[in-house]
Amino acid sequence: MTFQITVKPSGRQFPCEADETILDAAIRAGVGLPYGCKNGACGTCKGLVLSGDVTHAPHQQKALPPNDVKQGFALFCCAHPHSDIELEAREVLGVGEFPIKKLPTRVAKLEKIADDVIVMSLQLPASERLQYRAGQYIEFMLKDGKRRSYSLANAPHLDQQITLHIRHMSGGVFTDHVFSTMKEREILRFEGPMGTFFLREESDKPMVLLASGTGFAPIKAIVEQAQHAGSKRPMTLYWGGRRPKDLYMHALCEEWTRTIPGFRYVPVISNAQLEDQWNGRIGFVHYAVMEDLPDLSGHQVYACGAPAMVDAARNDFTAQCKLPTDEFYADAFTSEADMAQGVVSDE
Repeated sequence: MTFQITVKPSGRQFPCEADETILDAAIRAGVGLPYGCKNGACGTCKGLVLSGDVTHAPHQQKALPPNDVKQGFALFCCAHPHSDIELEAREVLGVGEFPIKKLPTRVAKLEKIADDVIVMSLQLPASERLQYRAGQYIEFMLKDGKRRSYSLANAPHLDQQITLHIRHMSGGVFTDHVFSTMKEREILRFEGPMGTFFLREESDKPMVLLASGTGFAPIKAIVEQAQHAGSKRPMTLYWGGRRPKDLYMHALCEEWTRTIPGFRYVPVISNAQLEDQWNGRIGFVHYAVMEDLPDLSGHQVYACGAPAMVDAARNDFTAQCKLPTDEFYADAFTSEADMAQGVVSDE
């Protein structure tokens, strides 16, 4: 059965089958509903159902708390329609500009740059090119039917090879393979580009770039794209890790401070040890932003990393630092373990 989905206030309409999610149908139709993880963990796609009925596939309760359900909110990445639906959501312009493709790719290079981080370079077929926006991600399609998402770590104009930053997750089937048995020239398949986390180039507001761990990957792409476009916007990068070694491209960030006008870099460590001899900022990375920039009313924030960090930054920046809610752009990295916690289902 096919239902009609209407997006307010734009009035855009698209069909949705009963066995697909509203988000999947929107992506297929080129309608730019906001989204991130696509698996019910990050809450980016949450919106208000004005009329009609939906049920949810399994999702994390923190992404859609019971009180939100009572108020009529839904996670469109997990919501299946049972009638025609009228929903309220802020559409993201430009999402449908580049086609989502399924492509084979060859592992061109595996470079271990930290104990638990590998930079993977991918070579596309000679006849193919992946068009995307800085900040977006791809999904590897694994043989068991599961998928793994990784942000593109280079700007679109640097696409001779696509690079990803892969952190080893203990017990993770895919990352165990990457760090132990994967060889260069191995063939993988992926789908992309995905996500509505990307640089809004039409704005002239100063940017706060907030990253934890390998959340640096899409932030790196955004910095490269802004530089390539000749942007004059001030950029301040706050990169947080538990130990200094977690800031695995620290030298590159320091180089940016010397070569990009208006660029600042603030590394922040949360669990420094004596042997680290760390003399920089200490604590939670988003607290450092609040200390330096108590008024964010004129800024844009791009945040990527652990869900707890992204959620805390969104809440604190909007509640305490006057950041407009629609100027916080985020991509929360969710692992299989993250998704297993606090899962609920309507069905």
